[in-house]
Amino acid sequence: MPAFRLPTPLGCLLAAAAGVLTTLTASPFELWWLGPVAAGLIYLGIHTLTPAQAALRGWCYGLGLFGSGASWVYVSIHDYGYTGIPLALFLTTLFVAGLALFPAVTLWLYRRLTGPRLAWLSFAGAWVLGEWLRTWLFTGFPWLLLGTSQVDSPLAPWAPVGGVYLLSLITVLTGTLGVELLRRHWWAALPVAVLWLAPMALPAQWTSPAGEPLRVALLQGNLDQAIKWTPAGQREAANRYSALTRAHGDDAPDLIIWPEAALPMFEREARPILERVQSNLAPGTALLTGILQRDDAGLYYNSVIGLGDVEGEYRKTRLVPFGEYLPLESLLADTIAFFNLPMPAMTPGPEGQAPLRAAGTTIGNAICYEIIYPDRVAAQARQAALLLTVSNDTWFGRSIGPLQHLQMARLRALENGRYVIRATSNGVTAIIDAHGRITTRAPQFEMTSLVGEAIPMQGLTPFTRTGSWPIWLLAALMVLPGLRPRRKQ
Repeated sequence: MPAFRLPTPLGCLLAAAAGVLTTLTASPFELWWLGPVAAGLIYLGIHTLTPAQAALRGWCYGLGLFGSGASWVYVSIHDYGYTGIPLALFLTTLFVAGLALFPAVTLWLYRRLTGPRLAWLSFAGAWVLGEWLRTWLFTGFPWLLLGTSQVDSPLAPWAPVGGVYLLSLITVLTGTLGVELLRRHWWAALPVAVLWLAPMALPAQWTSPAGEPLRVALLQGNLDQAIKWTPAGQREAANRYSALTRAHGDDAPDLIIWPEAALPMFEREARPILERVQSNLAPGTALLTGILQRDDAGLYYNSVIGLGDVEGEYRKTRLVPFGEYLPLESLLADTIAFFNLPMPAMTPGPEGQAPLRAAGTTIGNAICYEIIYPDRVAAQARQAALLLTVSNDTWFGRSIGPLQHLQMARLRALENGRYVIRATSNGVTAIIDAHGRITTRAPQFEMTSLVGEAIPMQGLTPFTRTGSWPIWLLAALMVLPGLRPRRKQ
């Protein structure tokens, strides 16, 4: 099939459609097979474009992806940030357009530096390097990585080997090789078959149980975010979580979990409530809760602390930009003040925090947004037998955000061969096994208590041992054959 060049408007429309298809691979749609299709649509005809045209194509892809897949940002800004519709639309558009620059820059660099030689290989490497860039640049936003969609596909066994970036790499390779097949390059069928059949030869489980199952109770208060931080909301939160905890007085679970900032107050103000709750805990029951802390220096932390037989605490290290802290504060503070938006003021916790120990088990933590960072979770999993994530997904409203968030938590469980217990304010509260499967989940938007078993696990998957750097290195090496030699003057 000869190379062809689409008219610019049609090419941009096709790229935006590919972005929407990528959203459809994620929860709640979970059409994982569309991942290679989306990547193939971007790859198709890429070498007929100038670098500027490729950047435009990438930007349109980003608009389609984040405009459809991160639309929940509007809900957070308007419904719970109390921002008017025009400003909320403007800020959401700015957010989407800014994120779309990542695929734009990726494709610009790809066309600037590479040629058609082994393009199917170099394009996949460049895609993953672009995802890597989006993971850390300007604090990072590894949401809607293409590999996340493969948690339920036949490629899923690759996750413990190389994590989400390996899944992205294989997904894009499938797309580029599929285009080569359309061009009647029949050799492309062999690597596709190898990539998709090899998981059958991988170990079914890289880790093993480290002890008896723990009986856990995850409490979901379902408190309205609009009143949560009012005096009435504070009283209601204390009443709800106290009552849900007392209800477990007879069955005595090993571990009770309250979600992120379950009590809408600082730890010092919450202490009397927590002490009353602790006095009613059954012997041998530990309780972990998300809480806000304020230290003597006036610094604020988003934390997890424990009651009963608990050692240690955890302070969130990866904060939500604009929600918990202000990036480039010296440049943006006046703008935030002009729009009369709340000024975030959280402080990140120290790196390298040790896991908590509760109910006789080491527990690695990821508060809310942190669960989307695969390497941070892997660092916790190296020292922990169980992973815990507490979250306040009330900010997402009834959007697709909570379901995407849950899907990423599932992939973290699969990558590390660890159970993940997930306690949220209004859903999705769930227990995820070491294969990334949901064993039990609570309904959204209900006040409830979810009881189930979580098994502590021992041993490390290859991904847990190394993190993502081998795949980033592999992606860079894949780009090298496609680099164009510099012209002599």
